[in-house]
Amino acid sequence: MKAYRVSVNLKLGLILFAVAIAVSSLWYTKDLANRLRSRETSIIQLWASALEQVPKVAQEGSINPFQNELRDLEFQISRGSGLPLSNSIEEGKRERYRQALVWAQSMPPASDLTFILSAFLEPNTFDIPAILEDSILGTATIWRNIPNLPESLSELDSILAVDPVEYERIRDRLSSIQTEMDEVHRPIPIVVAFPSDTLNQRMHYGESSLVTAVRWFPYVQLGFVSLFVLVGYFGFSYVRSSEQKSLWVGMAKEAAHQLGTPISSLMGWLEVLRAKESVDESERLTFDEIEKDIQRLTRVSSRFSGIGSLPKLDEQSLKPVIENISEYMRRRLPQGGKTVELSIDIPEELKAPLNAELFEWVIENLLKNAIDATLFEQGKIDISAKKMDGNVLIDVSDRGKGIDRRQWKNVFRPGYSTKKRGWGLGLSLARRIVEDYHGGSLVLLHSRPDEGTTFRITLPSSIRKRKRGFGAQRDLV
Repeated sequence: MKAYRVSVNLKLGLILFAVAIAVSSLWYTKDLANRLRSRETSIIQLWASALEQVPKVAQEGSINPFQNELRDLEFQISRGSGLPLSNSIEEGKRERYRQALVWAQSMPPASDLTFILSAFLEPNTFDIPAILEDSILGTATIWRNIPNLPESLSELDSILAVDPVEYERIRDRLSSIQTEMDEVHRPIPIVVAFPSDTLNQRMHYGESSLVTAVRWFPYVQLGFVSLFVLVGYFGFSYVRSSEQKSLWVGMAKEAAHQLGTPISSLMGWLEVLRAKESVDESERLTFDEIEKDIQRLTRVSSRFSGIGSLPKLDEQSLKPVIENISEYMRRRLPQGGKTVELSIDIPEELKAPLNAELFEWVIENLLKNAIDATLFEQGKIDISAKKMDGNVLIDVSDRGKGIDRRQWKNVFRPGYSTKKRGWGLGLSLARRIVEDYHGGSLVLLHSRPDEGTTFRITLPSSIRKRKRGFGAQRDLV
C-alpha cells in the first residue's frame, strides 16, 4: 500500500512538472511573440510617419534656395581650368557654395512614395502584411505582402477592363483582410498634407509569418514531445509488462514445483492416519476434509504450473462450478463471533464457456474479499447470475464495509490492498483470468461505505460469440 502511494505521488509530481514546463514554454513564447509584434508595429508606424512627410519633403525639394550657387558650381566643375577648385572660386562665394552642398546632401534620393515603400516596407524584407486605405473612398490604394492578389493598384485596374467579376472578388477579399487585420491591430491614421488639400488615409496591418510561426511553435513542440513521451511510455510499459510476465510465470512455476513435494508427503501421511485400526466417525470426517484441502492444494499447484499457457474452455453449466467453490468456502466460514450467510441464485440452464479451475479461483477471490469485508455479527454474501444481451452476468454482493468512491479505480491495480497482510494481487489476477482467458470483464459495479459492495463478472454466452466479440486470448500474468 505504501509503495502504491509513493508511485501515485511520483506520477502526480511528474505530471505537475510537465505542466509547469508546458506553461513556462507557452508564457515565454507568448512574450517573445508580443515583443516581435511590438517591433513590427513600430516599423508600420515608421512607414506611416514617412508617408505623412512625403508632401513636405516634396515641397521643400521643389523650392531650391541655392539654385544659383549650384548652377555656378556646376559651371566651375564643367569648365575644368586645371587649377584646384578652391583656387578658382572667389573668397566671398565659398561659404555660400558650402551651404548649398550641405543642403543638397540633406535631400532624399527621391521625393515620391517609391522611396518610402522601398526603404520601409519592401516586400520580403519585413514580411508584414499591410494595406493602405483611402478613408474617404474606403478603398485600398497600396498593399504589400498579401498573397494571391495583384501586386499594385494599376494591375487591379487592368483586371477591371477584362473581368469585372474578378475585380469585385478581389476588392471584397481586400475588405475582408482589412477587417481581419483590424481584429489584431488598430489601424494607424495617416494625414498627408498638400498645399491646397489634405488626404486622410488609414494603415491596416497584420502579423507577419514569423510572429505566427513563433505563436504556433510551442504547440507544435509540445505535440512532438507528447508524441515522443507517449511512444516511450507505451514502449517501456510493454517492456516492463513483458519482464513482469516472465517473472510471474517463473515464480508461479517455481511455487508449483516447491508445493509438489509437501503435497505428496501430506497425501502419504493421510493414508498412514487412515490405516489405523480404530477410526471413529469424527476422525473419518476430519480425514475427509483434510483430503479435500490436499486436493485443493493440488489444484492450486496445477494452476500455478499452467500459468503462461493457454487453457481450454468448455461450454458448461455455471451453477455446479460456483456451487462447488461456494460449498468449499462455506465449511471455512467463521464459526465463532461473526457469522456469514452465503446464498446462490443461479438458473440451472445457464451456461458459459469456462475453464472450471481458473473460474473457481476468481469466485474464491471475490468470496474471500467479501468475507474479510464483513463488519457485523450477521453478514450475508449473495451470488446471482442471469443472461442479458447475449452475455452471462454474475454478481457477487456483500453487506460489508464497502469501498470509498475515490478508490474504485485502484482496487484492480497490482499491489493495492486495504489489508495489513494483503499482497494486493487477488483482484488483479481475477480480472486477468476473466478478461484474458474467458474474454469477459470484471468490474466494481457498486459500493458504498458501510453498506456493501457488488462485483460483476460478464462472460460471453458461447465460444463463438467470445471469439467474435472479445478477440484473441493472451497469456495470464
